[in-house]
Amino acid sequence: MSPQRDDLLAYPRPSVAADVVLLTVADGQLNVVLRQRDQGSHAGEWMLPGTMLRERERLGEAVLRCLDTRMHIQGRSPRQLHVFDDPARDERGWVLTVTHLDVLPLSELERGLAHGHGQLRPVSEVQGLPFSHDEIIAWAVRMVRWEYGQVPDPWNLLENEFTMTQLRQIHDAVAGSRHQKDTFRRAMEPQLEALEVRAVPPGGNGLGRPARIYRRQPNTDQPLLIMT
Repeated sequence: MSPQRDDLLAYPRPSVAADVVLLTVADGQLNVVLRQRDQGSHAGEWMLPGTMLRERERLGEAVLRCLDTRMHIQGRSPRQLHVFDDPARDERGWVLTVTHLDVLPLSELERGLAHGHGQLRPVSEVQGLPFSHDEIIAWAVRMVRWEYGQVPDPWNLLENEFTMTQLRQIHDAVAGSRHQKDTFRRAMEPQLEALEVRAVPPGGNGLGRPARIYRRQPNTDQPLLIMT
């Protein structure tokens, strides 16, 4: 006999995890934050920060709890990335994960990293992580690189005001490759507001032409990418 439509206990229920992909730029390249598991069958292995969803807890609440307790990060609003539901992704049982993404300046990670709660790893060197975390990170990197190909620094890794060189360097780091200067400028400059002030040349000796300073145009939203 098939279960009644309103008898939810008659259906199998997976456990639900909330994993967080934290990306940043360090040493001129895109890095991901990994945390070392301290217990269980994968103790000692590096993986994404994450937590299991508690009874009656919202996913967003679980993510913020994870960031606070695992990495000492508060005040962020990670974006929901994707649901990874391969029944075989976790050998412990049927666990689907609703992953979230945040891209943040290195300075906002320093407290958690200083307390030994995580490490940075270049995304180009991520391999062999448990629970399909390689796949999750690759998904996040594809999304962020696509966004940085469309909009000037959509995740605000730079301060409010910056030079075109600083912007290009951030985009180079995210992309993992160098942009041609003139092509990059033509693509990004129409989306920026040029300020009257100019940057002081290095050393402040007055030699060389000061670089123009830009800021993002008001009301420039992050692009939304739906990946399938």
